[in-house]
Amino acid sequence: MAYLLGIDIGTSGTKVLAIDETGKVAASAAAEYPLLTPRPLWAEQNAEDWWAATCACLQSVLATVPAAEVAGIGLSGQMHGLVMLDANHEVIRPAILWCDQRTQAQCDYITQTVGKETLVAETANPVLTGFTAPKIIWVRDNEPKFYERARMHLLPKDYIRFKLTGEFATEVSDASGTSLLNVPERRWSDVVLNKLQISKEHLPKVYESYEVSGKVSGAGAAATGLKAGTPVVGGGGDQAAGAVGNGIVQSGIISVTTGTSGVVFAFADKPTIDPDLRVHTFCHAVPNKWHVMGVMLSAGGSLRWYRDALGAPEKRVAGLTQMDPYDIISREAATVPAGSEGLLFLPYLTGERTPHPDPHARGAFVGLTVRHTKAHLARAVLEGVSFGLRDSLEILKSMNVSIGNVRASGGGARSDLWRQIQADVFNFPLSTINVDEGPALGVALLAGVGAGIYSTVEEACSAIIKVMSSTAVSKDAAIYEKYYSVYRALYPVLREQFATIGELEA
Repeated sequence: MAYLLGIDIGTSGTKVLAIDETGKVAASAAAEYPLLTPRPLWAEQNAEDWWAATCACLQSVLATVPAAEVAGIGLSGQMHGLVMLDANHEVIRPAILWCDQRTQAQCDYITQTVGKETLVAETANPVLTGFTAPKIIWVRDNEPKFYERARMHLLPKDYIRFKLTGEFATEVSDASGTSLLNVPERRWSDVVLNKLQISKEHLPKVYESYEVSGKVSGAGAAATGLKAGTPVVGGGGDQAAGAVGNGIVQSGIISVTTGTSGVVFAFADKPTIDPDLRVHTFCHAVPNKWHVMGVMLSAGGSLRWYRDALGAPEKRVAGLTQMDPYDIISREAATVPAGSEGLLFLPYLTGERTPHPDPHARGAFVGLTVRHTKAHLARAVLEGVSFGLRDSLEILKSMNVSIGNVRASGGGARSDLWRQIQADVFNFPLSTINVDEGPALGVALLAGVGAGIYSTVEEACSAIIKVMSSTAVSKDAAIYEKYYSVYRALYPVLREQFATIGELEA
């Protein structure tokens, strides 16, 4: 029996998944690690924590799955993060993450230096605070001693690739989010690199997502229990990998993923750019295909904030009853009617990207009265995130993107209440699939293509992924239509005040 492994380096933790050739899950393991916030709106992690979690998860999975029967490994991970290595291949400083918002000045510099039209023509996107290039420039501007030592800039999953294989490599979907890749041509942009004076020698080789990028080294095998020589494919950024894991490999199928971030993802046969640059156009993990996606920075992250800041009683009950605290919070939220009796939540806890590329945006509850309880707050969070996701759907509609089927995935898809809220807010039925393993499944399927088990990514998805259920739109859709209009009006009113708050903290 041949097995395929998918490794997903997420923001909250790492997951390792093993499937057999039929897509059946043979084993899985997960490990968490901390998020560091040294200043407001900053976000960092220690790359060594990712590697320790990867080793622990692999050792756990390989206690069930024989290492000799692993045919291939795929890597996925949080996008945009910056890992800097020195000449000895040692990590120089904590990795700066996708949700970090410190780099607005560097974004302005890049846009001015490259030129907006040239930047969009080369990278298919504006440069945003979450992307990788402004992080590199920020280190150059603010930590020159670290910058001078740097000899390689890696994305999070690609650091794990290096630890596994000894190879410096990336792939097109993740590299699309660096602001350094020529997205239409699927290669590093010489134009952008030259204008920013970033050496191409400090960037890894770019592969297609299914291509073998290296093989497990002796050191990687010793640390993890894998067999030396096991092929490791390019893999994918978490969103493209998750899309493969959801079967979003043809036109008309949209995925809505509620993880730490929230993503609305659409397949594209060619680079398709929003004239107003509100959504991203990146290379897909499918060869010679692209995708369009809207990204909100704090989707499931908003609910996690609620759990950690306000959910201590629910966490205590969960500990006593062996329940998930999110299930308890969801039950409480279900006691509140649609619209949370006039309470709205803006989910901009770490700034925002789509449709408001604003690092100063803040979260807010609006409409509080003495009638509102914690249950109202919980439901308002679920509804506010759903409104934010709808913003991206509306942009895709305006771009004439075909929407024939909407698939829900991520932690939010596991909640019956949250799926129903999303279906009603979107005014579109949501479907779920037979395997809800997200990016880890997607890169395991890519590994299957690289190992020759499947001939194409499309074939792999067709063989493994089946639609299992659908959540229909309910009568509450009419209520949410009215509240969505109010929600959309709030950010423009508060935008200047959010910026003022940021100035007061500086």
